[in-house]
Amino acid sequence: MNKDKVILSIAIGIVCVILISVIFTQFKTIDEADIVGITTARDDELTAMLSTWKQKQEELQEQLDNTNQRIAEYNEKITSNQASEELLQEELEQTNLLTGQTDVVGEGVIVTLSDGEKSATITELLELINELRLAGAEAISINDQRIINMTEIVDTGGVILVNQERIVSPYVVKAIGDTKYLASALNSKNTGFIDSRRNSGLNIELEENANIKIYKYSGRREQLKFKYAKEVEE
Repeated sequence: MNKDKVILSIAIGIVCVILISVIFTQFKTIDEADIVGITTARDDELTAMLSTWKQKQEELQEQLDNTNQRIAEYNEKITSNQASEELLQEELEQTNLLTGQTDVVGEGVIVTLSDGEKSATITELLELINELRLAGAEAISINDQRIINMTEIVDTGGVILVNQERIVSPYVVKAIGDTKYLASALNSKNTGFIDSRRNSGLNIELEENANIKIYKYSGRREQLKFKYAKEVEE
């Protein structure tokens, strides 16, 4: 019985670390917002952007509070094997969603980048992903490659690799989240991704869709493991 409780406690600790890691990464994304874009925006656009970031900050704080609440629930129910098992199963399912370990479906947007006067670069793909995350996207993929916190997106001599798989133009970026919110963020005049990149000669199509399917993460399993972060021993 004691051995089972120890194993269960370790599993619970891993789940909590993953949840907090996901939220930390989202905070980091907000901190890395485009400062150049802010300084050149008009007053009304700047006000709207600040309002948007404030709302997202509040949402992330709510997620953090929920995570802390779940940890408290673990501490309360750890003495009951049945209650702990049910709670652990629920959290594992939620963690699988957050870390891309299961297929998901929902409303959102599909952004297609195709060759025009120029071709999309890895910098533009990363910029698009960050803007979608900032707008609250819950799941993202590029050419059906699931994007998670530890996804590697690299350019090797003009060849773009996502999860070590080669992708080519056109780049189809799917994002599940609040459709109107995502579309509004991408379409912000002058500062939004679509407006600024179209002006640079890139072909961009935006589609709102109520039934987007994003497949689970297909990269190496070892990418999901922490290499340097260790649990603090009390």
